[in-house]
Amino acid sequence: MQIKILKNRSDIGAGTRGSDLGIDAMEIAAIGKENHYFNEFPFEDIPTHNESIYNKDHNSFAKRIGHVAEQCTRVSNAIDRNLRNEFFPILLSGDHSSALGTISGIKKAFPEKKLGVFWIDAHADIHSPYTSPSGNIHGMPLAAALGLDNKQLQLNEPIGETQKHWENMKNIGIGGPKILSENLIYFGVRDTEAAEDDIIEQCKIRNYKIEEVRFRGLDVCVKEALKQFSECEIIYISFDVDSMDKDLVSDGTGTPVSKGFDQNEINLLLEGIVASKKVVCLEVVEINPLLDTRGNKMAETAFEILDRVTGKIRSTI
Repeated sequence: MQIKILKNRSDIGAGTRGSDLGIDAMEIAAIGKENHYFNEFPFEDIPTHNESIYNKDHNSFAKRIGHVAEQCTRVSNAIDRNLRNEFFPILLSGDHSSALGTISGIKKAFPEKKLGVFWIDAHADIHSPYTSPSGNIHGMPLAAALGLDNKQLQLNEPIGETQKHWENMKNIGIGGPKILSENLIYFGVRDTEAAEDDIIEQCKIRNYKIEEVRFRGLDVCVKEALKQFSECEIIYISFDVDSMDKDLVSDGTGTPVSKGFDQNEINLLLEGIVASKKVVCLEVVEINPLLDTRGNKMAETAFEILDRVTGKIRSTI
């Protein structure tokens, strides 16, 4: 198996423009470090729908949902194709809505295998068009992957077109839910709304908060999480850079949050998961250099993390 870099410069699922530039910012960071990482691996550019940001959109509870659904389908097809061709895809994406495409692509490639998802993020991303306070779809990928509408917590009345696109999103790749709630684990989630908290509690989704990880020890928590995934044959890691503390690292991301992980904790967390030898895909998302008040700090930090974990991946595939 060979590593392949997939570049998905899409930011139409976010509320703030600029995460489409995150990949280029990481490449600039690599050049600045005289690191040839982006010349070492084959790569693929996934076409985007970023121009749709200028379209008049009536889906206020799920902004640009039709184009986001198309983009997730493109990502799903790319992930499926590369996994079937025995590549290990490292997906670099703009906003986090892409993760629905990634999860759907993994399940399309391995429909009979049970998939475990490590979601390293400040946010739960488990809203639906029926509950979202913003309408930004980067807050909805897990609800779609789990096949959840969350109508018992409904706040919004999406129009018929929105409902149609939402149904399409829940069935990208293969029909129906892609993962089970017991096969989803959060690390670092700390900025949620009431509807998300209710769903997390109802579905009994495990969330390793920062304070627990530091009190009990990162190694202990990772081993415990992997034990929960003992029946999962494959694992996907979704790493949103806002899982890191904006005050310690940078606010160069769409929705920065304080009191998160530091860079070393992320390094050890990713390496601990990869050491399981079950990981088939890694995704890095939400770097926004336009919001970075420390130069290119977020992209530089994300690249250092990416470079280090890639070395661990190489030793396990």
